[in-house]
Amino acid sequence: KNKETGAMEETTYLLIAGSAVIGLLYGVFNIMALSRVPVGEHQSYHGNEFPYLSSLIGMRTEVQLVKNKETGAMEEQEVEVEPFHKNWEEVVFALNRISQAVSDGAKAFLREEYKILTVFMLCFAVVIALLVEEKLGQFWTTFAFLFGAATSIASGYIGMRIAVFANSRTAYSAINREHGLARAFIVAFRGGSVLGFCLTSLGLLNLIILIWVYNFFLLGGDYSQEDVMHMYECVAGYGLGGSTIAMFGRVGGGIFTKAADVGADLAGKVEEGLEEDDPRNPAAIADNVGDNVGDIAGMGADLFGSFAESTCAALVVAATSHELNQGGSALYFPMMITAVGILVSIVTSFFATNIMRVETESRIESTLKYQLIISTVLLTPCLYFLSVWSLPETFIFARGDIVVTVQNWHAFICIVSGLWAGLAIGFVTEYYTSHTYRPVRDIAESCRTGAATDIIYGLALGYLSCVIPTICLALTIYFSFYLAGMYGIALAAIGMLSNLSTALAIDGYGPIADNAGGMVEMIHLKSIIREKTDALDAAGNTTAAVGKGFAIGSAALVSLALFGAFITRSKMTEVNILAPLQFAGLLVGAMLPYAFSALTMKSVGKAAHEMVGEARRQFANMKRNPNYQPEYEKCVEISTKAALREMILPGMMVMLTPIIAGWLLGPKAVAGLLAGILVSGVQMATSSANSGGAWDNAKKYVEKEGIVPKSSPEFKEIKAAAVTGDTVGDPMKDTSGPSLNILVKLSAIISLVFAGFFSGEMGGILVN
Repeated sequence: KNKETGAMEETTYLLIAGSAVIGLLYGVFNIMALSRVPVGEHQSYHGNEFPYLSSLIGMRTEVQLVKNKETGAMEEQEVEVEPFHKNWEEVVFALNRISQAVSDGAKAFLREEYKILTVFMLCFAVVIALLVEEKLGQFWTTFAFLFGAATSIASGYIGMRIAVFANSRTAYSAINREHGLARAFIVAFRGGSVLGFCLTSLGLLNLIILIWVYNFFLLGGDYSQEDVMHMYECVAGYGLGGSTIAMFGRVGGGIFTKAADVGADLAGKVEEGLEEDDPRNPAAIADNVGDNVGDIAGMGADLFGSFAESTCAALVVAATSHELNQGGSALYFPMMITAVGILVSIVTSFFATNIMRVETESRIESTLKYQLIISTVLLTPCLYFLSVWSLPETFIFARGDIVVTVQNWHAFICIVSGLWAGLAIGFVTEYYTSHTYRPVRDIAESCRTGAATDIIYGLALGYLSCVIPTICLALTIYFSFYLAGMYGIALAAIGMLSNLSTALAIDGYGPIADNAGGMVEMIHLKSIIREKTDALDAAGNTTAAVGKGFAIGSAALVSLALFGAFITRSKMTEVNILAPLQFAGLLVGAMLPYAFSALTMKSVGKAAHEMVGEARRQFANMKRNPNYQPEYEKCVEISTKAALREMILPGMMVMLTPIIAGWLLGPKAVAGLLAGILVSGVQMATSSANSGGAWDNAKKYVEKEGIVPKSSPEFKEIKAAAVTGDTVGDPMKDTSGPSLNILVKLSAIISLVFAGFFSGEMGGILVN
């Protein structure tokens, strides 16, 4: 290499590794900022007056016979008897106790889940070593697989730990009389930022370290383009490891959280008429634990998998271009996009924490929305200069007789098309799932006539919400493929994930705010504080739905990018869906999302059945004995056992189907299978997630008296219908829908890693 090329390569390494380290340091900075927020009254920080604090303690009530002044008749009425807590120290003690219970439950579940996954990873690593490695005794793909799995586990665990660290601080910050809303928002957002920046930075840093190690030990000093292609095919194991953990994390965490949520809603809200997170509900703690293991650890592993898979797909395809293989920065361009995205996301986060002050409820959702807008706008010119600086002016991809000539500005168009398509999908998702807009309010209005019309409206909304995101994805795929072939689609996927740190920050914010609201309710503070946390939670529900839309859109592009890398590695020039083998694979692939959803939803139903039975038993004990205290740990144990038991079958179905198809029918059948999974899975994931999100926010709109006031005789029936719709939507939006993202991606990355096996002597044994 000449000096100029060598210098550029050193600069590239510095940009990628340096950005990752800066992102990790920024995550540590946010942890330090959170640690300075005390859970308890410190006058130098919170500045609350003790008479004000005492006025916030809720009153214990009991039913007594009271004489009606107008009629003189004796009537049963709820009468305030005494405060729930004698002093503020008891409030702080109760808050810390509940926070510790949530933390212990989350750690216990993840510890048991990761034990099972460790055994599975080691067994699957043996399969990779036997079927994928070129020679027995080599472990290049196997090591990358285990390294990616370990990174995914670490990312999810870090996210869970910081979430349970931030939730009690968010709850206590909301107590401040003048600035409670603003302070609680900043604490919750900083907690989400730790997840976003640590996960993205750790994933990028470990990937560049893996490539450095393989450059030194696998390639050595003298190597050909074929050697480079082989190296990145081995590196693809990193994406497979991350996505495998994501599958079980999403499914297991989703079953845990929705079993608890459905059980709490049916037994607590519908049957007993309790409010959200009422401390008398035995499933309340399990519900809060589920937010951390499902929406934090599960979502983090999901989007880490998307990042790792899209980057690996782009590297595999890039290695086939002679021009991009000439050293310098061009080959590492996909990772440089993520590196620049981390730096831009750091700048963007200051707008939420230091510039756009959240003093009113209306500012919460707009501040979070502007995070996506600002990061997208700032990234656009940065990505243009990065494309011009790091890529050669013209480079070529050749596959058989097909030759694609690409210019560096073509690559830029591919990236920004994915970036802006992600923003558009986010806005469409917000429109269909926020109770600020007409679609969700129509669902809430339909609750006047019962749960049946509520469910009909919600299903229709989910189906309709697929239209615009699908068109956005179709346009992005068309122009990206037209300009740069499969490399263009991989760049579009990375472009959609380029502001991943920001997307994860606003997504992690939601469960933290939700937990904070639950804690405020469980320590019996007055409604004025719960109103603040409910405002934060309502915005969090919408951002969670936006995050799911973002994850689904990126999953579609990532899957197609992996599909292209699979075609490249299998040395196929086309996929003819009119051929019998491919068409048969297409039909089977289109069926798999339905089978997968059936398994996961039934798992939630079975676990919720157990949860409702346990909650009913405890409610019966409470009625017999007024001093009986809820046994929260029983419900946590039910969710844990059910999740660990039920996650195995759906996960194994996803992982084994492409391997068995390739072994029996060869790579052409697998190509049809992947196309069917992609086309069917994306639509089903979108409709499931948006229907569930819309039902959830319709319920919240009813509860905040958007349809009729609580004093109305209709309110109880309308609320019951809304809760029923929300309960139906819970497994759709938090278990089946999000897990379908990983079904789409994991099938493709497994096919890519095992492509050599499918194309070899052991592949297609029934058709060869």
